Amino acid sequence: MGFISDIFWITLSTVGDVVPIIAIIFGFQFFVIKRPFPNFKKVLIGMAYVIVGLSFFLVGLEEALFPLGKLMAQQLTDPDFIRSGMKAAAEVLVWSDYTWVYIFALAIGFSTTIAEPSLIAVAIMANDVSGGSISARGLRIAVALGVAIGISLGVFRIVTGTPLHYYIIAGYIIVVIQTFYAPKMIIGLAYDSGGVTTSTVTVPLVAALGLGLASTIPGRNPLVDGFGLIAFASLFPIMSVMMYAQLSEWWVNRNGKSN
Repeated sequence: MGFISDIFWITLSTVGDVVPIIAIIFGFQFFVIKRPFPNFKKVLIGMAYVIVGLSFFLVGLEEALFPLGKLMAQQLTDPDFIRSGMKAAAEVLVWSDYTWVYIFALAIGFSTTIAEPSLIAVAIMANDVSGGSISARGLRIAVALGVAIGISLGVFRIVTGTPLHYYIIAGYIIVVIQTFYAPKMIIGLAYDSGGVTTSTVTVPLVAALGLGLASTIPGRNPLVDGFGLIAFASLFPIMSVMMYAQLSEWWVNRNGKSN
């Protein structure tokens, strides 16, 4: 009964969140544009699907993704697990002892981004608009690599306890420099790519991982150190996409000159 009750209250909350959006869309359609909706019945059915889908997704977050991310962080940072490969169990842990945490962050960052629906949609649109010059697969891989590296670096920040703003300031300095040299057609797409990574699949696991790490590593505060990983997941794809475009342009120019 508790699980059914959770579904009911989450669905009720989702309806409350979606209703304002529906009201704005319908209000503009009927009172500003003053035209009826084509396929009005299908629109209503689609909105019902949205509400049901969001409700089950939120239930899944609370019941699976958040606990799973926290559990993985706890297991990977367990001193007994880390010290299993050490000669002396009394050794003080340092940042280099958390190798499996960095590898897990790299893998989870890449895999969740590749599966991100919003990134898939943007990649397909970019491929269509560019007439195929921007590869949808290449763009997704470039973004996923950026997220993977960013989250790994963010995990390193949590482990070492270094201030977040150092990384963010340095990252945006690199982004600004890249903006002057990257192909103009890719700049807007690169900045958008940083936003689409922070969506339905990536955010829950990344947030849970950061909070789990901060709560299990000695001397870390979950509120101060646990958040910030999503900032890395937004920043580094901008760099990776512009780098991907720059390398592609260099490769084309190189082959053109050789021919």
